[in-house]
Order: sequence, then C-alpha cells, then structure tokens
Amino acid sequence: MIKTKFNNNLWAKTANPVNPLPPLEGDIKADLIIVGGGFTGCSAALEASKNGLSVVLLEAETIGFGGSGRNVGLVNAGLWTPPNEVEDVLGKDAGEKLNTTLAAAPDLVFSLIDKYQIDCDATRNGTLHCAHSKSGLVDLQSRFDQQTERNAPVDLLSQSDTKLRTGSNAFHGALFDPRAGTIQPLSYCLGLATAAIGKTAQLFEKSPVTQIVRENQKWLVKTERGTATAPNIIVATNAYTNGEVPEQQPQFSLVHYFQLATEPLTQTERQNILPALEGCWDTAMVMSSFRFDRDGRFLLGSVGSLNHAASSAHKFWAQKKLAALYPQLAGKKLDYAWHGRIAMTKDHLPKIVEFGPNAYSVFGYSGRGIGPGTVFGTALARSISTGDKSHLPVAPLKQYREQMTSLSSLYYEAGATLTHGAFAIGRKMVGR
Repeated sequence: MIKTKFNNNLWAKTANPVNPLPPLEGDIKADLIIVGGGFTGCSAALEASKNGLSVVLLEAETIGFGGSGRNVGLVNAGLWTPPNEVEDVLGKDAGEKLNTTLAAAPDLVFSLIDKYQIDCDATRNGTLHCAHSKSGLVDLQSRFDQQTERNAPVDLLSQSDTKLRTGSNAFHGALFDPRAGTIQPLSYCLGLATAAIGKTAQLFEKSPVTQIVRENQKWLVKTERGTATAPNIIVATNAYTNGEVPEQQPQFSLVHYFQLATEPLTQTERQNILPALEGCWDTAMVMSSFRFDRDGRFLLGSVGSLNHAASSAHKFWAQKKLAALYPQLAGKKLDYAWHGRIAMTKDHLPKIVEFGPNAYSVFGYSGRGIGPGTVFGTALARSISTGDKSHLPVAPLKQYREQMTSLSSLYYEAGATLTHGAFAIGRKMVGR
C-alpha cells in the first residue's frame, strides 16, 4: 500500500499498491522535464514519451500526492464556468475552442483508462448537478440551454425524477450529463504514471525542485540530490507549487476542499440512494458533493480546510448535511476525513504561462482537475512534440498576475466556515 503523508485520505488507503519510485540522484539529460506528478504532469509524461521524447518527471512527494490524490473523483465535461461566460471572457473563437476541447475531456480520460487498462473503479454513468433551491434550478435551466445550444446530450430532470435518481428529497431538479462519470482519482493518476514509465519516461519521487534556471539555451532543474537538463520544461504543480520559478509564480487564490467518507453502507442502507452510482454536486454558493466509492462508502464533501481551529464546523456540518440528505444515515460513522487545495483563478479559467523559451507553467483548473488536467497535460506534450502551439486549449500568456490572492483565499475559507457553522446550528435548532 502507498505510504504518504496524506491525512486520513480514503483514496490513499484504497489505491492500487505500487512500487515506490526513487529520488533523482546525479545528473540526467532529457528532451522534456516535467515538474509535478499529478494529472497534468503524468498525462504530459505519457503523451510526450509516446511521441518519442525522453522525459524526466520530478515529484516533490509521491505521485498524486497533491490535489490529484485528494480529488472528489468526478470526471466532468467542460468547466465549472458556464460556456457563455467562458466565451465572454476569452472571446468567441478562443472560448469556443476551450469549451469544445473540454467538452470532450471525459472521452479522453476514459479512453486512456481503457487503452492502458488503468484499474481505477471507473464508472461512466454520468453526473448530476443538483438544484439546492429554486434559484439553483434557474441556474441549471440556463446551463441546460447553453449546453443544448452546443449539442451536448444533457437532460434537465424534474424534482420527482431527481428524487428517484438521488434518493433524496432535498433537490428541486438536476442537470444530468451522461458524458461524465466517477473514478478513484489517485489510482487513475498512478495508472497514468505507470503507463508513462512503460513508454520509457523516467519518474522520480521525493525530488523537490530547488531551482530552475536557463543555462546554455537549455533548462537546468536542480533538486536536493541531482540535476536534470532539457530544452523543454512543463511546471505542473498547480495549487501545490513550492516556488520553483520565483519570477513566474502562479497567481491564484487557494481554496480548500474537504471530504468525509462513511463506513461501508449495508445493502439496506444503500437502497434507493444513487442507484445508478452517478457522482453529484449542488448549486449552492458553498458547493457540496456526494457519491459512493467502490466499497459502498458514502462520500460527502464541500469547500473548506480541516486544519484550523474552526474546522470543526465543517465536520459538524457534514454530520448534519448527511442526515438532511438521507435521514436514514443520521449518525452514521465517518471513517475518513481529508482535504486538498484548489488553484482558483479570478475568472475561474485555467492558464498557461510561457515563462521562457519552450517553458510552460499550467494552473488554475478552479475545481475541475481530472478532465482539464488530463487535457492540458496531453496538449502541452503534443505541442512540445510537434512544435505546434495550436494544440493548446488556450493561448499561452507571457505572464499572469492577480491582486490580493491571500485575502481572497481567507474570504473563501471564512465564508465556508461561517456557512457550515450556520447550517449545523440551524439543523440543531430544527431538531429540537
């Protein structure tokens, strides 16, 4: 079993066993250096090595240690931002390109799973975006209209149909997307890494990067015990960046997302709850998600960190929320609790920064890591392999800056903590 510093992370406990990878020692040369062993880095390593490039991937901890190994596991099409807003921000042509590319993200993810026989509990039964209120249903109607205009095979479910699909009375309707599905995210990331190694990529764990410099028209990357040199580099650390490129630090707000998992439910307890095993999330401003894992554990997640003094509000909220969604699960034991970081850009759109010749930093998936991470990693590797930047989903920027990101991060956490605390207290008062 994988040994990591993850909190009490269900995915780390149930991921497929893998052999630990060595740290980088000594000096090594390659065509491409990748910094970061998450969805983006591992998919880039696989694509580049498949295209004949020699690849060195450096991971500071273990493969999938960051957001990729802490993800909810929903393989969604598109972004959290509605497609019309994407086109408003980027312009019609560029927005349409990004929307079209990411609409096909689940196809890429599940095709890689099939091609490389990645054992990651893949279930492609769609996802449900659930309306937590009447205003949430209005939002879903708008999303439905925008998606159908783009020929997406989505369906807007009535309140009664949503109750049948979720087994809960809590929702006013739902947007069903059959293109989507669920996976064990850490097993998927490890599967991508294993496939890349099979294509001759060299992956190193416990190899935090200490410096990246341009030297003799190549990139020199230093670690504690070695160096790697290559003409091309991708920095794919996203929300887990450690300052690898001081003059080009990714600019975003850090948002935390936590999850808790019950002990496996009995068949009686599972009866009528998500009978088709869709992954779900809701329309609330402080979003929550829920799904099953392969062993019948019910997973419930929302915005927030579990490592500060007021984080007990999040755990108390989870117990009350579970009972509100499914009264039959009130008081159910919660076996696992963990959280991860999300890189949230101001416009909620991912960025590629070209910080030097043949040097790219990619970040800002803003809560949609699996599909966009796989797409962007694959596209970056393809662009480097061919020299054709048209493969990139978005045009690379020379630099990207945001203001007051630390304040914004505090705002997200404070808002989530207050919202969860108020919900929990309100439910307690109602219970009396």
